[in-house]
Amino acid sequence: MEEKELNCYENLQKISKMIIGIPKEIKIGENRVGMIPAGVNALKKAGHEILVEKGAGKGSGFLNEEYKRAGAKIVSQQEVWKADLIVKIKEPLQNEYQFFRPHLLLFTYLHLAHPRLKELTLELVKKKVTAIAYETVQLKDGTLPLLKPMSEVAGKMAPQIAAYFLQKPQGGKGKLLGKVTGVEPCNVVIIGAGNVGKSATEMALEMGAKVTALDINIEKLKGLEKIFNENLKTLISNPKNIKKVLRKADVLIGAVLVPGAKTPKVVTREMIKEMQPKSVIVDVAIDQGGCIETSRPTTHENPVFIEEGVIHYCVTNMPGAVPRTSTISLTNTTLSYVLELANSGFIEAVKKDPALAKGVNVYEGFITFEAVAKAHGLKYKSLKELV
Repeated sequence: MEEKELNCYENLQKISKMIIGIPKEIKIGENRVGMIPAGVNALKKAGHEILVEKGAGKGSGFLNEEYKRAGAKIVSQQEVWKADLIVKIKEPLQNEYQFFRPHLLLFTYLHLAHPRLKELTLELVKKKVTAIAYETVQLKDGTLPLLKPMSEVAGKMAPQIAAYFLQKPQGGKGKLLGKVTGVEPCNVVIIGAGNVGKSATEMALEMGAKVTALDINIEKLKGLEKIFNENLKTLISNPKNIKKVLRKADVLIGAVLVPGAKTPKVVTREMIKEMQPKSVIVDVAIDQGGCIETSRPTTHENPVFIEEGVIHYCVTNMPGAVPRTSTISLTNTTLSYVLELANSGFIEAVKKDPALAKGVNVYEGFITFEAVAKAHGLKYKSLKELV
């Protein structure tokens, strides 16, 4: 092993000071940033060095001067990627692969099980990057603490987005999502009763819509019923029930999640064909491949397409449209994990924290999250065998 690589490896075990890099996001329409100035200040006070790429926080309303006052050094893209630990928002894009190196510690949303991300997965494996995915950090009770804040944001956005595209000038039916005296409210179908589904249900009901929520877990449906009563109907999610409710739906919100794995297609093209023309679909699950057969990824610049006469909104980084809210909310939850990694080093951190260990998707040239390996037909090796 070369001396440079050995030094990087030692940084993963335990160090008194870590260099933490916050790059500027380059994904189209992505205005969030990995850390707010207050988070940078907390890391600085803990004795670490923080590099922030010039302009990284601009899209979220955080200026370079604010990061400087918090204790960060403002640097170029090339310099920020020299850090021991990179804290991002979205998965690296192809022109960022050049910065990969053995034992670089990457902490971000990855969604590696997505069919389109096999190349990224192979690059992370090839370069022996240590990649921790926000979306697979998992507590003992099964909750996903780093996915929850963005699930809440995306869930609340979904009915608002649907309401916009239901308008006639946007190609929709010309119906108001909310309730108006003497007029039947819109029918909103939400498949999935997790964090996204719960937030979408809350927002849709507040707007005055009639909501039908479906899930395979009856306990989750009972949970929704305890919180929401008026205009809420719940059904077990199965093809028969989905097909039935979609025939009258004005809006379909896909909120299905299998942690870290490719999302199953629970809504088929044949079901979409039976929906009313100019209805609206918001597939929040698109990050993991989407739960609707007719979905395909879109961007904030070109957010919708029409398939089988139905408007589809499938933006892969929905919370990027409200970057300030999203960045603050995410930092509130990621900061403690970043401090854990920086203070203890990777090895000690994952040994002490089982939740963080579950977030590790790639380590030492191996895929360490089974669902990712399965999605791409690649070899899997458990983290316990490697640390």
